[in-house]
Amino acid sequence: MRLPIMTVLRRLRGALLMGLIWAMAWLPIGLLVGMIVDPDGSMDEPWMLVGTLPGFFAGVFFSAVLGIAAHRRRLAELTVPRVARWGAAAGLLIGALPFVLGSQNESTTRLWLLPIVVTGTVTLLSAVSAAGSLVLARRSERLELSEGGAGMPTIGKAEFETRELPGVRR
Repeated sequence: MRLPIMTVLRRLRGALLMGLIWAMAWLPIGLLVGMIVDPDGSMDEPWMLVGTLPGFFAGVFFSAVLGIAAHRRRLAELTVPRVARWGAAAGLLIGALPFVLGSQNESTTRLWLLPIVVTGTVTLLSAVSAAGSLVLARRSERLELSEGGAGMPTIGKAEFETRELPGVRR
């Protein structure tokens, strides 16, 4: 089954936007990690990237998981725990990826706790972000439905609709 190019582009745009939103939400966490690990600022590391990069990739991957798992479900059919599990799965993959792809030299094998802490944190943040995304999407949908035609001008009958046409009886 081939998808139309516009559908693919729309899904890609949605995944990138989800990644950007999650990256912005995770930015303060990276800064907090920098304040804890390097309180005097001597390490000269870009601590913003510690939060934004995993947030972006987890958001993009969650969007893909959501597109596959909730393919034809409506927003009202999705539950927060289910979406949180999908987010946790995305976070688990993204959190473990650097340790799976990285080298297993002497310096990293002594730090056995680091993969557990990083993967656990990214998994938890992804689950919370996924649940928050669903709650915000539902709230946005409710607001959109409740406003309905708010702000739209009311249109009465046009002048030509009130006149009777010659030779036509009602």
